[in-house]
Amino acid sequence: MLNSMACKYGDFAQAWYRDQEDKLKIREIFHDHSAAQVEFINRKFWEWCVIAQALEERGKLRPGMRGLGFAVGTEPLTSYFASRGCDVLATDLAAEASVSGWLDTNQHAASKNALFYPPLVAQDAFDARVVFQPADMRTLKGISGQFDFLWSSCAFEHLGSLQHGIDFVLNSTRYLRSGGIAVHTTEMNVNSDTDTLTTGPSVIYRRKDFVELAQALKARGLRLSRLDFDTGNHPFDLACDTEPYMQPGVRHLKLDIGGYASTSFLLIIEKPRAVDRLRGFLGLDRART
Repeated sequence: MLNSMACKYGDFAQAWYRDQEDKLKIREIFHDHSAAQVEFINRKFWEWCVIAQALEERGKLRPGMRGLGFAVGTEPLTSYFASRGCDVLATDLAAEASVSGWLDTNQHAASKNALFYPPLVAQDAFDARVVFQPADMRTLKGISGQFDFLWSSCAFEHLGSLQHGIDFVLNSTRYLRSGGIAVHTTEMNVNSDTDTLTTGPSVIYRRKDFVELAQALKARGLRLSRLDFDTGNHPFDLACDTEPYMQPGVRHLKLDIGGYASTSFLLIIEKPRAVDRLRGFLGLDRART
């Protein structure tokens, strides 16, 4: 199964990626995207596919599963998860509180209708399985219930600081059922494990930040899947997109943010079932192996 890992060019040729790209109908829905000129190589598409793959591998995309999405914007994942029989609570920041840039670029969901993609799901199934509500990732006020999976796609790095993003990841796990999975993508600093953007509209996490997050999760009885920091060595992996991003003919894998090269990084968090926690406490897993 996939582990926590960085986006790299080689992933786009993997069978799992092609499978998820087909299921999400990326080439049909986003046929007019600038990435269509370069075989749809774009890290945003990778984020959606890798989130869906991580959840599918772990048995979460099936009828009866409940999912909670944060800062869903206008991504197709809500429609796709509903098409798989999942009940979804999709959230985004209230329109009046959202950064104007997100509204101007159509990356913000002001209503449930913004999440509906007819190529992915029938209207009646979408209406029956999807609920939308405004929610602030910094406070999580108004969210209740337990879910089989949580997800966000490059969202928590926009909460104002490195710590605010980490707080969100940790605090949101309280909505996970036993055996649940949280899957998030965020920014990873490719250049440095020391200097980075620590505050502002976009921050960039370092390797050490993810290692510390793993330790914090472990202290709460959760697991972060193995960290893989390989960012690839293909010429396309070594190129860095600059503003204005995603111009025609550009493969958008690495990008310059405030002078740092950044790429998308996947985090997979598991809340062990009570029986698994008990086995670990008793040392039975170690005995079995």
